[in-house]
Amino acid sequence: MRKLILGEWLSLDGFASDIYGSTKFFEDPKFGSGSDEEMLDFMESIDTILLGRKTYEMFVEYWPQEASEGEIMADRLNATPKVVVSSTIKKAPWGNWPDALVLSGDPVEEIAKLKSQQGKDIVVWGSLSLARTLIRSGLVDEYQIRVVPVILGRGIPLFEKSDPIALKLVKTQSYKSGIAYLRYVPA
Repeated sequence: MRKLILGEWLSLDGFASDIYGSTKFFEDPKFGSGSDEEMLDFMESIDTILLGRKTYEMFVEYWPQEASEGEIMADRLNATPKVVVSSTIKKAPWGNWPDALVLSGDPVEEIAKLKSQQGKDIVVWGSLSLARTLIRSGLVDEYQIRVVPVILGRGIPLFEKSDPIALKLVKTQSYKSGIAYLRYVPA
């Protein structure tokens, strides 16, 4: 069975975005320094990128466009099949690349089906509403958290109030930019 990997960037105080839903706090290019090469290596282990509608709309504005030229991950990211979970859109074009598949049914059922198919692992990036649904359903097999050296004070947290989820730390990495990478699996 394929693993579902949740990849998120969080402020030091645990927020995935500011109170307005912006992720600008981690978009500074210096935060990719050193970790982009590892991310490119990681992408060899996946064959599906799972996105919620809002994250899809943010990604499609940048990645398949000329603006992403020169980005170390652009070609690999654009070539990797994408799945968008949405009940509001019917098509998800990706520039000159193949369209993303749109899943409009029950995300837990649909993603459980994806996990049971043959292939490499699946990663979900950003997509807070979707991420929370996947966490609640127990479908997340691995958490890859990048902690940004910024305190927002308030914002939108990744984790909702819920029953405790025991995790086991399997890897840590720090970068000159101040980013701390933490990789967890369910305990």
